[in-house]
Amino acid sequence: MRIGVVKEIKSDEYRVALTPAGARELVQRRHDVMIETGAGVGSAFPDEAYEAAGAQIVSVEEAWAESELLLKVKEPIGPEYGRLREGLILFTYLHIAADEPLTRALIDSGIAAVAYETVETDSGALPLLAPMSEIAGRLAAQAGAYFLEKPLGGRGLLLGGVPGVAPGRVLIIGGGIVGYNAAVIALGLGASVTILDRSIDRMRHLEEILSGRVSLVMSSSLQIEESVKDADVVIGAVLTPGALAPKLVTRQMISTMKDGSVLADVAIDQGGSAETSRPTTHSDPVYTVDGVTHYCVANMPGAVPITSTKALTNATLPYVEAIADHGLLEAVARDQALARGVNVLDGKITYEAVAEAHGLDYAPLDDVLPLSAV
Repeated sequence: MRIGVVKEIKSDEYRVALTPAGARELVQRRHDVMIETGAGVGSAFPDEAYEAAGAQIVSVEEAWAESELLLKVKEPIGPEYGRLREGLILFTYLHIAADEPLTRALIDSGIAAVAYETVETDSGALPLLAPMSEIAGRLAAQAGAYFLEKPLGGRGLLLGGVPGVAPGRVLIIGGGIVGYNAAVIALGLGASVTILDRSIDRMRHLEEILSGRVSLVMSSSLQIEESVKDADVVIGAVLTPGALAPKLVTRQMISTMKDGSVLADVAIDQGGSAETSRPTTHSDPVYTVDGVTHYCVANMPGAVPITSTKALTNATLPYVEAIADHGLLEAVARDQALARGVNVLDGKITYEAVAEAHGLDYAPLDDVLPLSAV
């Protein structure tokens, strides 16, 4: 199969969808790998490294036009919509429940769009979202500590405190992979950490793996309301796979927080978990609402592209190999987890949460696959 990798053009995005090591694996399986010139530079992978791995360096036009399978990191943005076409398989983070223009562009193009973030195992694990969730959780805690500094508009609080001075308080809403990793870093910085979650089993697991060093509390609207008042840093770490994030933190709650406190909303890719959240970039990462600093960068792992690109390829490569070796239809027939990643096919939305988010028709994948095979 002809596999293309393009350079990300979204603001401040330095990741690339495939490492040279991943390219070599695909070449050794007799696939043609085309890398847009300069695609890996932001992740410290020059064109020469891909060429040494057996890949071909091509123009952006060639990568989009000649690929059968196109790998990206982030969703296509406006200038790329015209490159979407029937017969192309796009494999990337899509997050289209929060992006109706892209959803309609994918439908109109006839492309097969497979989303990393909705590839889901029978046990509910999200293997392609997990590595970026780990990184984003850790970055959110770091950002919270950083933006508490007074010159940056924060309260002027050292998150870890010092002997004789109490540490700052970190509230994490959601105890999944993002929440756990945020807690690891916040604890490492010396903060007092509380995690709110709705699963007692998950909280028992967190109690065990974090050795009882965090406060674990059942989440409810009242509990969130009471907890945000006392927090110096609030980290939004909630996820509904493929769907819009629930707005758990209201504008009223934000208004009760301390001046100079920080909200880091990791759920911003899916619309954000606070009513006051809106996407920001690494170049302009924060804004203030009611005296609260909001850090809502939509591609947090893009700040550490060397780590992120390697972690992403580690997770995605087996699925890329499956699609390349067998074609999309056979690959999804073999693997139900990958099948759940298909969001748009043959001009139809095949992921129910996306259809619901935009009030559009939903077509179960099983109903669409026979059409696409004709």
